[in-house]
Amino acid sequence: MASVWVKSIANLPVLSVFLLLVLCLPPGGGQKKKENLLSEKVDQMMEWSSRRSVVRMNGDKFRRFVKAPPRNYSVIVMFTALQPQRQCSVCRQANEEYQVLANSWRYSSAFSNKLFFTVVDYDEGADVFQQLNMNSAPTFMHFPAKGKPKRADTFDLQRIGFASEQLAKWIADRTDVQIRVFRPPNYSGTIALALLVSLVGGLLYLRRNNLEFIYNKTGWAMAALCVVFAMTSGQMWNHIRGPPYAHKNPQNGQVSYIHGSSQAQFVAESHIILLLNAAITMGMVLLNEAATSKGDVGKRRIICLVGLGLVVFFFSFLLSIFRSKYHGYPYSFLIK
Repeated sequence: MASVWVKSIANLPVLSVFLLLVLCLPPGGGQKKKENLLSEKVDQMMEWSSRRSVVRMNGDKFRRFVKAPPRNYSVIVMFTALQPQRQCSVCRQANEEYQVLANSWRYSSAFSNKLFFTVVDYDEGADVFQQLNMNSAPTFMHFPAKGKPKRADTFDLQRIGFASEQLAKWIADRTDVQIRVFRPPNYSGTIALALLVSLVGGLLYLRRNNLEFIYNKTGWAMAALCVVFAMTSGQMWNHIRGPPYAHKNPQNGQVSYIHGSSQAQFVAESHIILLLNAAITMGMVLLNEAATSKGDVGKRRIICLVGLGLVVFFFSFLLSIFRSKYHGYPYSFLIK
């Protein structure tokens, strides 16, 4: 019993030193360091954002400010290839819309340090593309304040397009941050309308003594067909969604003019459909002309064959495009 007391008394100096160290150390030293690091990162991001609405990042900046903790802010990253040698016209178009969105956020009254817009160019951060196994551009990703990005944090550009309004809606779904898009004034439409009105007014003035052409049925029919071709080819969809003109595969350089999904299209695709519809219509007009005219029989036969050829060939082409977009469609004609 005495030996136990002796050992306890002998250990008192050691216990005293341990308690003294515990009491003297500042509480939460690791937490304080973490808070200081987070504050430095936020301050740096705010400083960059005050200079440019979209912060350019290389591999080191991306890993430090986007991937590495601690982080209490969300980051929208556009992975792109804007250098001229990359010949990515879609990247330039998407970058313009992205800049509009970032400026709308930067100069809005709701701007805060909870959301930042950044860009990683392939020529400045190829290691980031490799790290994320990314093989196409442009691509928009959301990196949340907590946790890893999910599938929905990658913007479906092929299906939705890259219009600023669509990007803002996607960001609102992922971050609860509402961004009202403000576009710089564009007077090209107003100028074009003014020129058109002036042209029509001048033409009417010059022909004021003979306005028979206003009653020309062929002219009005051509104008109506132009409107129908534009609407049925998807021009209004392009205006609303803002899809890319075409898609270039960065791996093999192959350019696709027809979108592989029935939920989206390229601008070039709508132009192709417009020309196909016009060719089919021309064929139908020639068939009608061959049937109703009273000219030479041989000439009417040639017109009939040409019209029939136009309808058959271009309708087959149109049907093949339809099959390529609606997978599983069983019917085809001439062209697979």
